[in-house]
Amino acid sequence: QVQLVESGGGLVQAGGSLRLSCAASGRTFSSYTMGWFRQAPGKEREFVAAINWSTMTYYADPVKGRFTISRENAKITVYLQMNSLKPEDTAIYYCAGKAGTRLSTASFEYAYWGQGTQVTVSS
Repeated sequence: QVQLVESGGGLVQAGGSLRLSCAASGRTFSSYTMGWFRQAPGKEREFVAAINWSTMTYYADPVKGRFTISRENAKITVYLQMNSLKPEDTAIYYCAGKAGTRLSTASFEYAYWGQGTQVTVSS
């Protein structure tokens, strides 16, 4: 069983930066693939980024070059560094975890989810 708690969201102006954190519990965290998803009002949840145990990463096209996902297994924490933020990045951001090494973009493949943290980017 893995429990996930996100933090670090907030209000920022366009062009600014935020770093989201996802603290995990559970002894098997280091072997899990971790992902970030987001959901804007009135829209479906969408994939943002993923990282597996060997630190291979994959990003959605809209965030490539602006967002960086990383993990510290010793601290059982995953991060999402978000730079050059745009108003269209406004959403609730969710941390998710899955067993296995495949960098999946499909939310249904992730068994564990955090409660989400709000990110609002003003223009």
